[in-house]
Amino acid sequence: MNVTITPRRLAGSITPPPSKSQAHRLIIAAALGEGESLLHNVACSQDIAATIRCMAELGAGLERQGDTLRITGMRAGPRSPLRRLAAPRLDCGESGSTLRFLMPVALAVRGGGRFTGRGRLMERPQEPYFELFREKGISCEYQDGALVLSGRLAPGVCRLRGDVSSQFITGLLYALPLLDGDSEIVITTALESRDYVALTVDVLKRFGIEATPSARGWRVPGGQAYRACERTVEADWSQAAFWYAASGIGSDVEVTGMDLDSAQGDKMVLDWGRMLRGEPLNGGECVPILGRTAPETPVRTEQAGGRSRVEIDVSCAPDLVPPMAAWGALAGNTDLCLKNAARLRMKESDRLSAVTEVLTALGARVTETADSLTIFGREELSGGVTVDSHNDHRIAMMAAIAATRCRRSVTIAGAECVAKSYPDFWKDYKSLGGDIT
Repeated sequence: MNVTITPRRLAGSITPPPSKSQAHRLIIAAALGEGESLLHNVACSQDIAATIRCMAELGAGLERQGDTLRITGMRAGPRSPLRRLAAPRLDCGESGSTLRFLMPVALAVRGGGRFTGRGRLMERPQEPYFELFREKGISCEYQDGALVLSGRLAPGVCRLRGDVSSQFITGLLYALPLLDGDSEIVITTALESRDYVALTVDVLKRFGIEATPSARGWRVPGGQAYRACERTVEADWSQAAFWYAASGIGSDVEVTGMDLDSAQGDKMVLDWGRMLRGEPLNGGECVPILGRTAPETPVRTEQAGGRSRVEIDVSCAPDLVPPMAAWGALAGNTDLCLKNAARLRMKESDRLSAVTEVLTALGARVTETADSLTIFGREELSGGVTVDSHNDHRIAMMAAIAATRCRRSVTIAGAECVAKSYPDFWKDYKSLGGDIT
């Protein structure tokens, strides 16, 4: 599907969809438990549908009633009868969270499984898990495009890199409490996206699971049981960031329904936006975790000719790069450097390359390195082009926000990809006055 946007500034109030990151975690915890859990305000994006599908395959009962999920847990544990069933076939779609969260869970619950996916999913790196699993005698191999795991996830020390993706840590935090002995997760490198781990620990606590921070990672007692719970999914800060960016570049958009006390790390978009506007931070700076060096605090410096430069370490919130790049492209006399972003090359697209290509086509000036983008702010962009979404939901939404400040119309090819995380994006865009066909 192609969407053509006639540029105009947006206006109105909008509540972003429910948090995909929180919903994944709540669904998995409820499905692993005993008894019936109710999860409210669940939006069925393609990624969430993948997690629901996989938890049903693993043995949970899931019933949708409007925006509520009624989940009957599988009573997972070391003596669960599910372990005697055949290895599950788990279709993860294009959801990296579903795949990485459930690899150790499937080992703990069913002794393995056959994982499949679409798009670039099966190309994304899994080596931190492979190193750990092979050390524990678990078979990991690709067969006809599927990833097949087989073996028993044993309790004990689990050493894991922290600089590839926090999703590996989350997967272990879900699986290790189900084992029949105590475990410890030891992080062997600097931990990136640490706020996503904090979100995981917060959800686990609400379902009665203990994971205690240690000097090197987390201690996780075995033999625990997930208890049933009733929760409401918060609005998604990573999706809200696109509307904050629209507001930042001149649209009159009010973002409503956000929890300022949320554990979602992407709420730091508020502080990053303050930096672009030349305002002081408001307590959202990155802070140290596990005694290691934290991502650097954003820095704003004044340059010659009345221009300013803002440098942001995005390793703690990589999903904010596309909306921040759109904001930076239209930041007037401010240049924006988004650094420590190499992991974005293995998302749904090579996201650094895709951001550069799309914004450059729209008329922005962007410099790309192996792990950073520098976007030189302008008052408006030229537009008048067709850009490729690269089948990446965040690239499509970035282009739509930037198009509000173009001189000529913009066509986005493959615009249906927003269904991966925000199925109603185009409906919401139009409700704010966006002129789209």
